[in-house]
Amino acid sequence: MTAPEAESIRTRTRTPRQPVWRGQGAVIAVVALGGALGAIARYALALWWPTASGAFPWATFWTNVVGCAVIGVFMVVITDVWAAHRLVRPFFGTGVLGGFTTFSTYAVDIQRLVDGGHPGTGLAYLAATLLAALTAVWLAMTASRRVLKWRQP
Repeated sequence: MTAPEAESIRTRTRTPRQPVWRGQGAVIAVVALGGALGAIARYALALWWPTASGAFPWATFWTNVVGCAVIGVFMVVITDVWAAHRLVRPFFGTGVLGGFTTFSTYAVDIQRLVDGGHPGTGLAYLAATLLAALTAVWLAMTASRRVLKWRQP
């Protein structure tokens, strides 16, 4: 004979859980696709505008600044204006802009400048990128909101 408590434990059924990949597979795919596109664009810009040894890495600087400005506009548009599809933010924000902007190249550029005997240029690059990128995001968001407010009846 079984105790009533044990009987209720045995009859509990688990609800089947959806595999993680099934729900997140599309997100991972669009991030990968967007990242590849953004990285190709960044690489093309670096080939088009090469940096001489010991010189200020303008291509990476402007890549990061422009990417941050686009992120600012994008975030305003998808939060204030447009109810975007669930894959737009992962594709464009995380993928394309994440692949286009680059913290790793920024860090390597600073290391190369310092190791190559140009610590002043490395420090200037470090500070200028940080200030310019943050300013670009703020200006882009502010300008986008003002344009949107101005366009409303």
